[in-house]
Amino acid sequence: MEVTVLSSRVVAVTRAEQQLGEARTLFERAGARVLDLPALVIGPPDEWGPLDDALEELEAFHWLVFSSINGVEAVEQRLQRIGRNLSDRPRGLKIAAVGRKTAARLEQLGAPADFVPPNFVADSLLEHFPVSGWGQRLLLPRVQSGGRTLLAEAFAEAGTRVVEVAAYESSCPNHLPLATAAALRQGDVEAITFTSGKTVRHSVQLLRQDLGEHWQELLASVALVSIGPQTSATCLELLGRVDAEADPHDLEGLVAACGRALKAN
Repeated sequence: MEVTVLSSRVVAVTRAEQQLGEARTLFERAGARVLDLPALVIGPPDEWGPLDDALEELEAFHWLVFSSINGVEAVEQRLQRIGRNLSDRPRGLKIAAVGRKTAARLEQLGAPADFVPPNFVADSLLEHFPVSGWGQRLLLPRVQSGGRTLLAEAFAEAGTRVVEVAAYESSCPNHLPLATAAALRQGDVEAITFTSGKTVRHSVQLLRQDLGEHWQELLASVALVSIGPQTSATCLELLGRVDAEADPHDLEGLVAACGRALKAN
């Protein structure tokens, strides 16, 4: 495996506020100087009712599909409120998970996924799903706003009865960290990494708000690195370019993509 070297390169990492630690560790292990750019604040949805109602009738579903760790955590917490957990799910209920980290969290909870697609993106789940979907009933816990409805729509087209419920919300922080804003103004940041379309949208909002009308000029020499195709599409839409995309579409792949982008600069 190729070793990514980011010796003393300054990288701003966007993640949810609660999830910066793992990304920081991986980038620092590669030698980078990491600046936090928390672009998401994870919290509860506006109301728990739809998720709670769905969890009360888990026996009626054939599949429970998780596209993020946040969804796993929310479902486990709501199940525990009624004296249940994912490890004792109904015998007929199978679990699908998008991404290695999501699958690993399910393993930790004693509820290993029955299916994990070979690529860590939602499109791969659709392409490789182990059953046709016809006549199946599927529960899809997801972010309240800004998430992709592709999964629900595609499964519905295949004859699956999909129940899509808000399990959490991801909102924008109030400001950039002072150290990160100062480094961007001084031209010290060499790369920014994005882990979802929403981190791109929120980062743009924060950059415009905290750096002023010339914020785009401050990014001219900064490599923009994406974790996957949908994130890349949002980079192209809002920032006009993306300099590298992770493959595989996970944090390790993001570190490697950052190395490629900076080597090319």
